[in-house]
Amino acid sequence: MKKLSLVFLCLIIFLPVLSQEKPDRMQWFADARLGIFIHWGIYAVNGIDESWSFYNGYISHDDYMKQMDGFTGKNYDPEAWADLISESGARYAVITSKHHDGVALWPTKCTELHLSKDYLKPFLQALRKRNIKAGLYYSLLDWSHPDYPNFTRKEKRYEEDSTRWSRFVDFNFCQINELLDKYNPDLWWFDGDWEQSAEAWQAPLIRETILAYNPQAIMNSRLQGYGDYATPEQGIPIHKPTDTYWELCMTMNDSWGYQQNDKNYKTPNQVIRILAECISMGGNLLLDIGPRADGSIPEEQVEILKALGRWTGKHAEAIYGTRAGIPANYFYGPSALSADKKTLYLYLDGKPNGPIMLKGLKNKINRIWVVGNGTKLSYDIKMKQYWSSVPGIVYIDVPEDVLDEQLTVIAVLLDGEIDLHE
Repeated sequence: MKKLSLVFLCLIIFLPVLSQEKPDRMQWFADARLGIFIHWGIYAVNGIDESWSFYNGYISHDDYMKQMDGFTGKNYDPEAWADLISESGARYAVITSKHHDGVALWPTKCTELHLSKDYLKPFLQALRKRNIKAGLYYSLLDWSHPDYPNFTRKEKRYEEDSTRWSRFVDFNFCQINELLDKYNPDLWWFDGDWEQSAEAWQAPLIRETILAYNPQAIMNSRLQGYGDYATPEQGIPIHKPTDTYWELCMTMNDSWGYQQNDKNYKTPNQVIRILAECISMGGNLLLDIGPRADGSIPEEQVEILKALGRWTGKHAEAIYGTRAGIPANYFYGPSALSADKKTLYLYLDGKPNGPIMLKGLKNKINRIWVVGNGTKLSYDIKMKQYWSSVPGIVYIDVPEDVLDEQLTVIAVLLDGEIDLHE
C-alpha cells in the first residue's frame, strides 16, 4: 500500500489537470450510444441468480460454489462473441471479471477463488481488433472473501475489525492492479459500492490509481461518487438525467446471467424503442446478454442482437455522435440532434394516422428525408400568422412504403443551429 499511497499523493498535485481532461476522456462514451453488457460466471451452470442466490439464502454457499465444477466454457468463442457485438452496432462491451460471489474469470494471484482459464484476455483482444472499447465489471464487495465483513443477508463475519478490513482493501487493490497490468480496460464498471463508504473503499485512491496507469480510462458512478457517469438500472428515466453522461443498463429478459427458465424476453422492437428513448435524453443503452456455462449465447439473445444490428446499421447517422433531442412538447416521440445541432432526428414508432406534427420550430427547413432510405418527404406549415412570433406547426407526410419495420427515423435539415420557441 505504500507504493499506492505515494502515487495518490503525487496525483493530488495533478488532480486539476486530470479534471480538465475529463471531457476528452468521455467523448467516445458520449458518442457510442450502445454497449453490450455480459454477465458470465459459474451461476450459469444451474441457471440461478448471480451471487444473490446464496446471499439471500436460496442456496447454500457450498452448493453455490459446486457450480465451479460445471463451468466448462467448452464452446466459448471470443471471436464469435466480438463479431456478434460488432454486428449489433455496439461501440463498447463490458464483461464481468468478478461478481459479488468473488469468483474471478481470470487466473488471479490475489486469491485461489478463480477459474483455471483466462477468459478475459482473448475477448478483450477480439473487441479491440474490431475497434470496440473494452470494459470490465468489477465487484468491490466480495461475499466469499474471509476478510470481507458481510457473508449473507443474515450472517456477518465481523462488525468492526480494522486489521481484517485493511487486508480486504489490500486484496481489492491487488486485483485492481492485476486487471490494470493484464488488460488495461478502457472502461471500469464498478458495482457493490453501497455496502461501504467511499473512505472505507478508498474510492479516491482507486480512481487515481486507475488514471495514473491509464489517463484515458473512464469509470461508472458506482464508486461512491468518484465515477464519471451515472448508471440507472432496468428502468428508463422519466426525465432527462441531470448527469452530463449516463447509461441505462438493462437485461434482455428478467435476468442478468443465463437462466434457462427465464423466457420473458423483450422484443427487438421494444429494445430499439428503449434505445431511442436513451438517445433522446442524451444517454447510452448497455444491453445485457447472459451466455451459458459452456460459452454459447442463447438463440433468443442472438436474434435480438442481429435485429438490433440491422436497425443500427441502417440508422447510424441518427445514433452515433448525436446529442439529446428536443423536449416532448415539441414532438410526440423520441428525437435527437446532430453534433452541430443543425439536423433534427425524429423517431417514429408504428404507422402514423396522418402527417406527423412538429411544433415550435423557429428555423427554416432546408430538407426532410427518411434516414437509411433517402426518400425526400413533403411538409406543410399551418397556423403561422404574419403578426405573431409563434412558429407555425410543421406537418410532415410519411408514406407507408418508407416506414421501417421497427422504428422509422426522419431527418429534418435546418438552416442553422436549432432554435425553438419557448
